[in-house]
Amino acid sequence: MAKRIFMYLFMFSMLLVLFQYVNSKHVFEEMNTKLGKQKAQVDKYKDSVLVLNAKISNLSYFNLEKNEDALSYFERDGFDTEELIPYIKDELYALNEVKGEHPLIPYASSEGHKMLINKVKLLNHKWIIADFSDGEFWGELFLTYQVTDKKKVTFNLVESFLYPLQ
Repeated sequence: MAKRIFMYLFMFSMLLVLFQYVNSKHVFEEMNTKLGKQKAQVDKYKDSVLVLNAKISNLSYFNLEKNEDALSYFERDGFDTEELIPYIKDELYALNEVKGEHPLIPYASSEGHKMLINKVKLLNHKWIIADFSDGEFWGELFLTYQVTDKKKVTFNLVESFLYPLQ
């Protein structure tokens, strides 16, 4: 009788081991499949990041902060470019607060509104592109600028256009 009990226990333990083996093999294969999919997804994301970095590099080509020659132009004159770039933008935005019409925008604003410069991009040590609007009409400006030794900025309008209403 004891032999039969041991034989049944042995058979039961063998079935249990077989079940455990099959189940763990299935779980292992499933995990490998998931891992393979995730590795493929990570590779896809890495490729996307590389493409986006290339686009960022292309878009920032005309950007004062990335232009070493333009930055060295200011540094040769003794300016700290980390402080100068925000200062130039602030000086341009400060013109929005002038009473009456904006001194750089050559277009009259619609009734009850004022033309204001919204966005500014410094292209290099001499050129700026700016966006302006009064809430109804909008356009863009191409400006030149010069920084004097006394950290005074002068702006000169070169070209501008106003988008037509649609």
